[in-house]
Amino acid sequence: MRALGYDAFDDPYAYKGINTLKNKLGLRDPDLLEAFELEMTAIRAREPLPRGVYDALHYRRVHRHLFQDVYSWAGKYRTVRTSKGGNPFCFPEHIDAQMKRLFGTLGIVLNSPHADDFAREAARFLGELNAIHPFREGNGRSQLTFIAMIGERAGYPLAFARVKRESFLPAMIRSYEGDLNPLIAELRLLLG
Repeated sequence: MRALGYDAFDDPYAYKGINTLKNKLGLRDPDLLEAFELEMTAIRAREPLPRGVYDALHYRRVHRHLFQDVYSWAGKYRTVRTSKGGNPFCFPEHIDAQMKRLFGTLGIVLNSPHADDFAREAARFLGELNAIHPFREGNGRSQLTFIAMIGERAGYPLAFARVKRESFLPAMIRSYEGDLNPLIAELRLLLG
């Protein structure tokens, strides 16, 4: 079953008259596109991920790496306003500034002195990154991949194989609403 789609208006990323995103294979069926996207990103996720200095550009390179086989715009910030479930994401004209602001706080996450501090700061960072939603598609997978890289770098590896979609996704939604506690709890489970 597919996840709820995004709301976007005058969407240059989608084929005219349908909600399927333009993709390198020209797939118009959303189920086929989803299957192709999952397969290709899973393959790319098993490869060495781009190295960098854990800044916004590095994050864009991770998105590009994961989605390069699917979308020509992989690694580029979206240019259209979007929302999901009626919740608007950062307007495209503010994405660059908001990403620079957010990534300016990443040192707090990377230098967390204890696992609980890391879970709290990583939840804050992840919640804000999700609210910005810089890409037209692939934000969730890029977020989890990057936060796993941050966990490794900070000395707090996260076991994302244990993620339970039925609790993690609602925790991400609650973080958008300003309640970080469920997301903190989810990240703590992945640490232990």
